[in-house]
Amino acid sequence: MTATGEEHARALTGPWWWERRRGAALDVSLALVSAVECGAEGIPFARDAGVPLSLGIVFGLVAGSVLLVRRKWPIAVVLVAIAITPAQMGFLMGIVGLYTLAAAELPRRIIVALAGMSFLGTMIVTFVRVRQDMARGDLTLGDWFVPFAAIATSLGLTAPPLLLGLYVGARRRLMESLRERADSLERELQLLAERAEERAEWARGEERTRIAREMHDVVAHRVSLMVVHAAALQAVARKDPEKAVRNAALVGDMGRQALTELRQMLGVLRAEGGVGGAPVAPGPLAAVGVAAAEAASRAVAEAPVPGEGPCLSELEELIGQSAAAGMVVDLSVEGEVRGYAAEVEQTAYRVVQEALTNVHKHAAGAKTYVRLAHRRAEIAMQVENEPPPEPGSASAAGLPSGGNGLLGMRERVLALGGVFVSGPTDAGGFRVSAVIPAAA
Repeated sequence: MTATGEEHARALTGPWWWERRRGAALDVSLALVSAVECGAEGIPFARDAGVPLSLGIVFGLVAGSVLLVRRKWPIAVVLVAIAITPAQMGFLMGIVGLYTLAAAELPRRIIVALAGMSFLGTMIVTFVRVRQDMARGDLTLGDWFVPFAAIATSLGLTAPPLLLGLYVGARRRLMESLRERADSLERELQLLAERAEERAEWARGEERTRIAREMHDVVAHRVSLMVVHAAALQAVARKDPEKAVRNAALVGDMGRQALTELRQMLGVLRAEGGVGGAPVAPGPLAAVGVAAAEAASRAVAEAPVPGEGPCLSELEELIGQSAAAGMVVDLSVEGEVRGYAAEVEQTAYRVVQEALTNVHKHAAGAKTYVRLAHRRAEIAMQVENEPPPEPGSASAAGLPSGGNGLLGMRERVLALGGVFVSGPTDAGGFRVSAVIPAAA
């Protein structure tokens, strides 16, 4: 709620039907003045009507005090004012009643009808009184003065309060409408601020997931090959020193590559630390950050890792590293080789990389087939391994598995609108298949 709405809510502290105490005080004062006026006007009315003066005064006091309920029953106040018009009483009550009636939330036809009745009543009474005065000789003007005085007096007592009431009522409704719109806008701003904070939190989660996935791919593959080569190095160190030297060199190269990729990943983490910064503080200006949060979330979800990421041209080198570790890998490429978007090539490379890593972990020594198909609107890849030479045995090096490799591959492919399928084959091996749209 805005400050205006809060002030308006705090101001509703009046008694009974009054919204404010000052409104109640004003109505009580007007009712007292009206009662005194009608009581004084009741004296000549009692003389003309031939009734006791006390009765005329009491009648005037009771009729004038009706102005006290003008806010709750404005129609009743106007009707009482019209009823006592022939007695030339209640001029203040008629003016205030018409003003209150016009400013109230009532149908226009009711306001016009009662204003017309008040106008006619005042005009008739004025016409009769002026005519009587002219008949007694109190006025010596022409006959034209009688209707002129009646119409002018009726308009003077009816039109100003009616027009003023219509203006005040319209202004009051406009202010209430603006207050409601301001409160609604404040609520919308708060909702937008909460949504911006949720977007920022979602962007931070997506960034953490992406970095974790990249770290898993780098560490799992490189370190798995290093462990395999280290085990081979330990086995041939005494029998074949030259092969041991080559394995040691491979371990060093893979370690350096792993450190390079990890350094790139940490650099990205530092550069994008501002994406997951401090949460947006809720408030009227917090909605300004909604577009920025949405753009940041889209950039985190869609943008590739800055720097030189892996691509399909490095696939032969990747397979060569696995072959150097003792794996028999058969690579076949179908279709016309062409370039793709960075996200597509990186995802395809990571799928093959992770599939080969799983073969090292779970089917050491098994022959593996890597198939890559370049199609018109998509690129397909499949990595399938035969059963390991020793069924039921994992890698001789005892490589651990976190169970996130297949999940990471599936997330990568589905994020680009592709299809991912994995599972055991009938021959006892394992197959990983993925299809990625070329225009992802």
